Amino acid sequence: MEESINALAGIIQIAVAPVFLLAGIAGFLNVMSGRLGRIVDRARVVERRVSGLTDEARLALASRELRTLWRRVKVINWSIGLCTASALMVCVVVVSLFVGDFWSLHIGTFVVVTFVLAMMLLIAALILFIREVQLATRVLVVGLEFME
Repeated sequence: MEESINALAGIIQIAVAPVFLLAGIAGFLNVMSGRLGRIVDRARVVERRVSGLTDEARLALASRELRTLWRRVKVINWSIGLCTASALMVCVVVVSLFVGDFWSLHIGTFVVVTFVLAMMLLIAALILFIREVQLATRVLVVGLEFME
């Protein structure tokens, strides 16, 4: 009995790192969801504004911003999807650690592959997040150029 408790304690110690990673991914998902909400809100404002514009230069600028906003929505959606897939892979890692120990399965390779896949998905999500931030910054620069 004491041996199984010690084994369980060891598995819990090993599973703590992926659980902390999961908490970090959850925070990142929260940030991206907030950005998505702000992008959609801004797109609605610009769509309303476009219908009342008559000046060709302002209409062109607003249309360009609107296209960029919807592009940002697509990019951040992909980022959220990849980040969520990464979190799911981390959950699979944690469950695999417990199941493998409980049934004495040799799943070390599976755990490593799943964890590496989780990291690759997270890297891809972060790259897309950087891309979305760059798109947002580009719109600001274009608006500043128009005002000057």
